[in-house]
Amino acid sequence: MHLGRTTLSKFLIQQLQAEGKSDLAALLVDVAAAVKAISSMTAKGGLADILGSLETENIQGETQKKLDVLSDQAFINTFQLGGLVAGLASEENDEPIPVTDPQNRGPFLAVFDPLDGSSNIDVNVSVGSIFSILEAPKGREPEMGDYLQPGTKQLAAGYAIYGPSTMLVITVGKGTHGFTLDREVGNFVLTHPDIQIPADTSEFAINTSNERFWEPPIHRYVMECKAGKTDIRGRDFNMRWIASMVADVHRILMRGGVFMYPKDTKDASRPGRLRLMYEANPMSFVIEQAGGLGSTGRARIMDVQPENIHQRIPVVVGSRNEVERIEKYHREYDSGADSQYSSPLFSDRSLYR
Repeated sequence: MHLGRTTLSKFLIQQLQAEGKSDLAALLVDVAAAVKAISSMTAKGGLADILGSLETENIQGETQKKLDVLSDQAFINTFQLGGLVAGLASEENDEPIPVTDPQNRGPFLAVFDPLDGSSNIDVNVSVGSIFSILEAPKGREPEMGDYLQPGTKQLAAGYAIYGPSTMLVITVGKGTHGFTLDREVGNFVLTHPDIQIPADTSEFAINTSNERFWEPPIHRYVMECKAGKTDIRGRDFNMRWIASMVADVHRILMRGGVFMYPKDTKDASRPGRLRLMYEANPMSFVIEQAGGLGSTGRARIMDVQPENIHQRIPVVVGSRNEVERIEKYHREYDSGADSQYSSPLFSDRSLYR
């Protein structure tokens, strides 16, 4: 039971009603309803015959899992029935889905990744959902351009993580707050108010199998972390990698660290791996409201003007001082100020040893 503890609904009323944003509060309650439905499905796992892949691919060219599609439909149904969105866009759909009935068209746009880290579903590792809420155009059906708003325009954002417990972490621009699902009564309860990420950390998350494709600034940073207290960092670092952005970022949000999915040379047609609109922007909003930073390595993520709904982008998010160090290394490399890394083919500490 959670007598005397703040529920999600009560919290949102306290945060938003005084500003006349009761519609936004109601929409976030709808998000929570979709999260509960997905939480129930993930908890059943193989018992519900929802594991495994389908013979279809999404717009990203990724094989869809059964639970990808079911999670996507849970969000779509919730948003369409709620009457609070004018349109929605998802990782699993090529184009945005408009609400065509003017009587059921709300003031918001919802952009989401219904099931992040779905490659982990079949091995029972934590997965999650990510969402971003934007303002919709007034008096008409939204067009593609209406969705392409920079992250600074987000009204709310957050993620759910489906692990030993289900948590919903949100921001409406007034800090970052975590809620845990009480499965017995079906309410999200405030358990992590005003989360703050330590500015310094001794932990980083990156897929080291891509090391040979990294740009020199990322290689430099990781090599210094791996060298630990024997090198210029003066302390030892731990590396963690779950291959679920939600799970990796959640760990960093709780105890500090930096998550990197940087630009690399593995596929020249892709400037980054993660999607700007429904992964990088909402996660950056959550991280920055907790005192951290979200960067491409060269610019603030939330300042990037989107060019398409499925745009990919390099991502570096987490503890402020570590992200700033990585940005500094990119500046030095781009300007040629760091002689050790400005000519990577011939440097003593280069990608080629």
